[in-house]
Amino acid sequence: MDLKTLLLNIKAAKEVNGKIKLTNAGILFFAKNPQRFILQSQLRLARFAGNELTRDFLDRLDCSGAIWEQIEQAEDFIRKNIRLFGFRTGFSFGRIDKMEYPMKAIREGVINALIHRNYYEPADTRVMIFDDRIEIVNPGSFPEGVTPEKPRHIPVNPALCQLMYDVGFIEKYGTGIYMIKELCEEYGIPGPEYEISDVETKLVFRSGGKAVIISEIEKLGVKLNERQGNALKYAFREGFITNKIYREINKVSDETSRKELADIVEKGLLNITGKGRGVKYVPTLGD
Repeated sequence: MDLKTLLLNIKAAKEVNGKIKLTNAGILFFAKNPQRFILQSQLRLARFAGNELTRDFLDRLDCSGAIWEQIEQAEDFIRKNIRLFGFRTGFSFGRIDKMEYPMKAIREGVINALIHRNYYEPADTRVMIFDDRIEIVNPGSFPEGVTPEKPRHIPVNPALCQLMYDVGFIEKYGTGIYMIKELCEEYGIPGPEYEISDVETKLVFRSGGKAVIISEIEKLGVKLNERQGNALKYAFREGFITNKIYREINKVSDETSRKELADIVEKGLLNITGKGRGVKYVPTLGD
């Protein structure tokens, strides 16, 4: 079929007074410069120092182009501005590296923000990267009857969703929220948080810090019980753990604490520093 017929069939264009014109979805997906026609279609990203929203950026990017081009630009920016944790152990010949966040989950969050936002609102879609979290904010709320706990496929922008589905960016079954949650759990970071109001939707990913490497350690065949996993997470987050802290966070006796800490040391995951009451257990896994 000819180009005009194709665009009409996929709802990327419509006939108005005998003339073929691109729809908003067609502009967002096919135009060379959609922002010329839909100013608020820009995706803005920023990396802030610390955990607070300030005017000072460590890095920033204003994406432009078609929606699928902006997604690729955003992924490159996010990869560049989150941490890469690396470590070596006696359980593996090579260095093992792991990104701070599961990029597949972050990418899904960005895609959802762009295709489900309210394009009648003048605000941009934003991604803000802090030391302890990533926030993805888009104008508009969830459709009536849809919640993060009970997601349903009720697209805000049906034609745009269809175009993104046709090229493999999304699944049209309302599974994106479930997938994000599962990816976070498997990766070892806290589950996604949603803050929803009448004017905007915010998706928050909390950093798990170096604790994300614990799942990689376990994949190498290293056996840790739940209490030992809690202890390693604490040690990676704070830089150390003590016998007293181990007892407090796990509600165990002094004997159990000492035995299980000694086992982690024997496995080569913690080193002992200090003497007597000043003994601390520090992670052995370095960048």
